[in-house]
Amino acid sequence: MTITIALAGKGGVGKTTITGMIIKYLVQNQSGSVLAIDADPSSNLNMVLGLELEWTVGDIREDLLDQVKESLLAGGAAMGTVSGGMTKRDYLDYQVRSSLAEGQQFDLIAMGRSEGQGCYCAVNHNLRQVVDSLSRSYRYVVIDNEAGMEHLSRRTTRDVQHLLVVSDPTLRGIVAARRIADFRKEMDIHIENTYLVVNRLQGEMPAALLQHIENLDFPFLGSVPADQNLAEYEFTGQPLVDLGDDSPVYQAVAEMLQKIL
Repeated sequence: MTITIALAGKGGVGKTTITGMIIKYLVQNQSGSVLAIDADPSSNLNMVLGLELEWTVGDIREDLLDQVKESLLAGGAAMGTVSGGMTKRDYLDYQVRSSLAEGQQFDLIAMGRSEGQGCYCAVNHNLRQVVDSLSRSYRYVVIDNEAGMEHLSRRTTRDVQHLLVVSDPTLRGIVAARRIADFRKEMDIHIENTYLVVNRLQGEMPAALLQHIENLDFPFLGSVPADQNLAEYEFTGQPLVDLGDDSPVYQAVAEMLQKIL
């Protein structure tokens, strides 16, 4: 069975950093391969993981639509096929698998830019089927989402075993986390467990903030401390997965994963 872990939270709270630490932990401590899905249009998870990213699913989608348009303009009736006689599904499957960035015991696929003008429904449906089919080959799938969760069900039809809603240690952050988590009740996919993670905490959790956290309808999983070493990695561009196992950030994420896995 594939275990899916998804991360959500408002922009700038450090979801991608925590995603990188989750992948580091899974590779080092769990058996089976890991598929990382960067669902944020900014597509920078590859930098955290130390991988080159040549193209994204968004690039593949736009290329396919361009081919379909050219075929129609040339009088072709092949809405279900592309050049060479391939079906759109087979074409997307080939291109998506070719776009995988390969790491050690993990692969990365980036969703890339959002849709432009035009009809994307059929292409997105095929893409979702391709990504779901690809995911079955992995023991773990870790999805780094954009600011909200509105598009998660457009990326996958798979159940999500663990949703981590990330917040900074502010009241505004906790309120945003609650609103984001509320989306899970309206989605077409089943989310088994939802947790709050507070990132970049300096010292102890303020009592006033803890009171607001305790009033949420989903549990507080843990906090990740602020760490100056992380900033040094960001300045130099060194992959965050190169952080040592003694890093307080990595240790905090590892402790949380030990609780839920």
